[in-house]
Amino acid sequence: MSKKTHQQQLAARKAKRQAERELERRRQRRNLGITMTAVAAVVVVLVGVFVVFGVGGDDKPAASSASAAPENKPASIPTAMAPAPKRATPLASEVNCTYKKSAEPAAKKVNAPADGKVKASGTSKVSLNTSIGDLQLTLDSALAPCTVKSFLSLVGQKYFDNTKCHRLTVGEGLQVLQCGDPSGSGSGGPGYSFADEVYPTLKYGRGTLAMANSGANTNGSQFFIVYGDASGLTPQYTAFGTIDEPSVKLIDKVAEAGVTPQNGPQDGTPITPVEIKTASAAA
Repeated sequence: MSKKTHQQQLAARKAKRQAERELERRRQRRNLGITMTAVAAVVVVLVGVFVVFGVGGDDKPAASSASAAPENKPASIPTAMAPAPKRATPLASEVNCTYKKSAEPAAKKVNAPADGKVKASGTSKVSLNTSIGDLQLTLDSALAPCTVKSFLSLVGQKYFDNTKCHRLTVGEGLQVLQCGDPSGSGSGGPGYSFADEVYPTLKYGRGTLAMANSGANTNGSQFFIVYGDASGLTPQYTAFGTIDEPSVKLIDKVAEAGVTPQNGPQDGTPITPVEIKTASAAA
């Protein structure tokens, strides 16, 4: 046999082995595909079993998902009213309040309160006549005298009249109704801001009235009412009073109707609109 013929035979055998290996690889790939398909089918069957019988494996149907609360509604709302916030260390008898002009224009024309001293004691009553009924507020100057002064000024200038509460949250740890923006956008304010009046032991609960903000010392006109769980809030929002229990129960109904999601499934505009028709302070 010539050297050339021998090399040709070796090449032919090599080509045959390569062809056989490629055929085996193709066969293995097909088997793998079949195996994966079978595994997927088993998973589908098992999922079907769990859906029908539940994890416990008995023959009782699992609870229908329709019975669970939708994401845009509260799973539950605490019914016990929280104690009214109280400072562990009282403020001085008078504090100095300063109201600074904001870079953003007012959402509704209004004058800022005058700077100066204000008493850090006493309470004031405010009634919000709304589309869901009257909400009765008690403002506490021992908690936040500068905030109370601003709020009463806005009430007196009819700033809150004919405005909507633009935000409702229904998730665990944050159940509040937010109001006080005439623009309804969530970014409107009175054209001025003032400092926080917070303290380390401040807690929020059902019935607490507090200021919304966009960072430290950015208080304006937006406020929120805690109707349920607020355990997710840290003491960085000025609490300046309370809302009574009958009023909170009116907000419960709004929460139970749910939200139109905007900032997640549990945060958006209330499906049941809450319009403040008029706000008035007791003489």
